[in-house]
Amino acid sequence: MNRPKPTSGLRHLALNVINLEASSHFYTELLGMKISWQPDPDNIYLSSGNDILALHRAPKDFQPNAYQYLDHLGFIIDEVEQVDVWHEFLKSHGVTIKAAPRTHRDQSRSFYCYDPDDNVVQFIYEPNVSAS
Repeated sequence: MNRPKPTSGLRHLALNVINLEASSHFYTELLGMKISWQPDPDNIYLSSGNDILALHRAPKDFQPNAYQYLDHLGFIIDEVEQVDVWHEFLKSHGVTIKAAPRTHRDQSRSFYCYDPDDNVVQFIYEPNVSAS
């Protein structure tokens, strides 16, 4: 059997979160994502325009796995200078930074921070993907 045509990219990511309100604030008020759908008080779907980040309130008995499969989620930044602007903006809002901005050998530039549920979030300018 022949391989199908390649996918058109990642459509969405769904996260269980303990504090839905804090996570919603982080992704909407700080990162600028828009609410695309909120079917009920325990689920909210956010978008940057061409993606969906689904936040689902974790059950009360939720026990985060010590061996979490998700390493991090990443947001594309269109201008290399904006990586540092985002870093300073999030720091000024009390967001915990995991790794400061740095330029990689392929000339991409990124930094990492934590969202309210300690998921690692990367902000990256990637010359082969970013708009500029």
